[in-house]
Amino acid sequence: MKKPQDQYWRMRLSELQKVMEENNFQVYVAENSEMARDIVLNKILPETGARSVSWGGSMTFGSTGVYDAVKKVSGLEILDTYNKGLSGEDALELRRKALLADLFITGTNAVTDSGQLVNLDMYGNRVAAITFGPKYVIILIGRNKIVPDLDWAMYRIKNYSAPVNSMRLDKKTPCIKTSFCEECKSPDRICNAWTITEKSFPKGRIKIVLINEDLGL
Repeated sequence: MKKPQDQYWRMRLSELQKVMEENNFQVYVAENSEMARDIVLNKILPETGARSVSWGGSMTFGSTGVYDAVKKVSGLEILDTYNKGLSGEDALELRRKALLADLFITGTNAVTDSGQLVNLDMYGNRVAAITFGPKYVIILIGRNKIVPDLDWAMYRIKNYSAPVNSMRLDKKTPCIKTSFCEECKSPDRICNAWTITEKSFPKGRIKIVLINEDLGL
């Protein structure tokens, strides 16, 4: 068999799709980033009828090309929280406005085999939007985010995702020196707000795109 790893993940993603659909998520499986981008632009976006869109921090959102592509869609009001030209106060205000967008796009820190989305935020805007506010949410998930259960999810986030993100963002936290969570009190701490999303409510509000690639942290 050629590329047995990809076939292994196809099976895993297919099973996770079934589980998450039972949890009221609308779930798509994409073989690669290009297919994921096509699903967002040509299936999910038209179905939602969204007239405004925003997003939360997600490397997967950028690396799949969805970020650049969505900004080119005609007729969409774009609330670009990635705009580095904004002052700190203006950036925070835009994050607040993003909570009332028609569509919010982001990633997840982990997803369990039972279909739970597990996330940890610094500001809380990303987890807030997943929970309530935007009419619809799209979550892009690389296969590397799949973990067996909540314990594994929290361990992965605390001792991999958070330290690497702290390094990426040049934060002054102990974990950038040790590579492990130190339960710090640093002003730069990015680990502040946890959420566990077990089901989508209302049914289908949260759209999941599972991608057969390693993406994000």
